[in-house]
Amino acid sequence: MRVLLTLATLSGAISGSAALLPVVASDFLSVNGAEPLDPLDLMVEPQASGLQATLSTAEVKPVLAPPSPEVPKPKLKVVPEVVKVITGEASWYGPGFYGNLTANGEVYKRGTMTAAHRTLPFGTKVRVTNLWNGRTAVIRINDRGPFIDHRVIDLGHGAASDLGLTASGIAQVKLEVLR
Repeated sequence: MRVLLTLATLSGAISGSAALLPVVASDFLSVNGAEPLDPLDLMVEPQASGLQATLSTAEVKPVLAPPSPEVPKPKLKVVPEVVKVITGEASWYGPGFYGNLTANGEVYKRGTMTAAHRTLPFGTKVRVTNLWNGRTAVIRINDRGPFIDHRVIDLGHGAASDLGLTASGIAQVKLEVLR
């Protein structure tokens, strides 16, 4: 049987094809066939003392366990505090002002989420809600205006588009000054 398996292995190696041969119980018997071999007896024990003798203490590094994974802290969404609420009429400004400087020195561009307010400090974030359609956007104050008495805010192009008041030009809004 062993001769047949050897020949089959050699013929497979010569022909270049891989052969998968079955393992039979007789493969684990010793050469004389008297007692079976234990596969654990075939393992070679490492020579620890010889290895330590050939390596200096500087070369031997202790094996460290991998670091335990740290669970990231959950990201909390901080809800800004509303400092003041103002209601009134909003308008928007756009095409005629593109490229001009705003009151804080920024270049006014199409699509910006900014607005003009008479008194709020530059950089103040304001949540504006269009009371006619319920749309809301957070906008940064970077300019001064509006210059019509009954209006409370003058929105940039992007803010007006998000709030849906570019077609009408004006809308009733609620401003929530955020901190």
